[in-house]
Amino acid sequence: MAYASHLIKHSRKLKNSLNLLQNQRVLLVRCFSSDAQPSTNRSHDMCKTRFHGSGPSTRQYVSEPAVNCTKLSFGVQKRNISMTTTKMGFVGGSLFNSNFLCSQLQPRRFYSSGSDLPPHQEIGMPSLSPTMTEGNIARWLKKEGDKVSPGEVLCEVETDKATVEMECMEEGYLAKIIRGDGEKEIKVGEVIAITVEDEEDIAKFKDYQPSASDAGAAAPKGSSSPPPPKKELVEEPAQDSEPKIPKPSAPPSSDDRIFASPLARKLAEEKNVPLSSIKGTGPEGLIVKADIDDYLASGVKEVSAPSKAKVTTDAALGYTDIPVSQIRKVTASRLLLSKQTIPHYYLTVDTCVDKLMSLRTELNSLQELSGGPRISVNDLVIKAAALALRKVPQCNSSWTDDFIRQYHNVNVNVAVQTDHGLFVPVIRDTDKKGLSKIAEEVKQLANKAKENSLKPQDYEGGTFTVSNLGGPFGVKQFCAIINPPQSGILAVGSAERRIIPGSGSEEFKFASFMSVTLSCDHRVIDGAIGAEWLKAFKGYIENPESMLL
Repeated sequence: MAYASHLIKHSRKLKNSLNLLQNQRVLLVRCFSSDAQPSTNRSHDMCKTRFHGSGPSTRQYVSEPAVNCTKLSFGVQKRNISMTTTKMGFVGGSLFNSNFLCSQLQPRRFYSSGSDLPPHQEIGMPSLSPTMTEGNIARWLKKEGDKVSPGEVLCEVETDKATVEMECMEEGYLAKIIRGDGEKEIKVGEVIAITVEDEEDIAKFKDYQPSASDAGAAAPKGSSSPPPPKKELVEEPAQDSEPKIPKPSAPPSSDDRIFASPLARKLAEEKNVPLSSIKGTGPEGLIVKADIDDYLASGVKEVSAPSKAKVTTDAALGYTDIPVSQIRKVTASRLLLSKQTIPHYYLTVDTCVDKLMSLRTELNSLQELSGGPRISVNDLVIKAAALALRKVPQCNSSWTDDFIRQYHNVNVNVAVQTDHGLFVPVIRDTDKKGLSKIAEEVKQLANKAKENSLKPQDYEGGTFTVSNLGGPFGVKQFCAIINPPQSGILAVGSAERRIIPGSGSEEFKFASFMSVTLSCDHRVIDGAIGAEWLKAFKGYIENPESMLL
């Protein structure tokens, strides 16, 4: 208790928190005590705190983690207490879980005691897919000052997969838009807007800027245990006038270190700016992004010889820099990860598709009479792949470090190329659906992919992927890269006419053959298992009537 009193009295950041010490002695004793133990009573799993100050007092409930209580942290401006847990995390003031749905993103409510700001909510950039780390604001459908209700669409967010509508969770008024239309590369959790409950409070947020603590919350989460405190991990502060809690000094080093925020270091590297020539204006001389911008605005250029040679060479070549979309960034990183971490091997077979073509012609005649969608060769391939996965379930699996997860549902992803990049929408329970239903869903999902309007449920949850470059582009044979965490992908080539021996010694006939290549994760699918799957797939293709049984 004496340690807690000493810390609060000597910290400028917590100078207004004496009431917290007087009213919540039990909470502080538990969190500052070296022998504090996690609660084993479910009735104590929620700790209740009341804040007092110039703003309205309220109560905020936060979950108590089953970890050491030294993870208690005090907000810089909002005087709020946030707890860290291992199963759910705060991202930019928003709780999110593994479903990554926008409707589950909860805004964080603040009650400021150190300023004249009224109660408000900070809305962070949501995580709308498992691979999303940043997003773009396509456009705002609400303006500042508009009233919003639960379920109304606030804005459209461009994720790494598609453009998704972001809905409002609570009733109130949109007081401030922090990141406007067309803003790009917004980190997940970064504050994009402010909402208030009372309309008269809107004007008070005209010049509002998110605090440095909120910017820090937008950083990607690493392991469950926090890394040792380092000065270079401090984000650029939004308000220099806000006092900071003294941080432990970094251990002395033999060389002179230059302290800069990660954003400043990245910008300096991109612009070839030497950090040693810049004087930092941040806390304790920290170099922040504004310092780099000022340096570039002053007209000072790096004069190293390699840079001049590079500029001359580039100017002589002549080129065009094409902006990289979010979907292409994520596709590139995932495919690189796949080739680096998954031991690929490839199996190729030729399948005779004469019977398949005849069956397709008959089925399309029936479809024309009934008004149904035409069935393509790719639809038949998807159906055959799904039935082969049901017959050889070892290929319908994924690798984890501790076990192999074998799926009970057969959900086939179909690769679709668009102007925005490569999409892989999923056909769920493909083995249980008829060819007409598969053809209808593939057509609908392909159109949504081309319009960049796929929802997370349209591409998540696949267990196997089919990529066809034969029909659309005439590619004879290729090897596809596995889409993690799946363990297999089928590359389908084009069909070609070949001369094959007939029944007699000097008889020959024509037949159409299609080459397919199965890419396998050797950690999950052994060579014999992959060959067994291809045998089953070939059987369905060469005897397509068996798919109808």
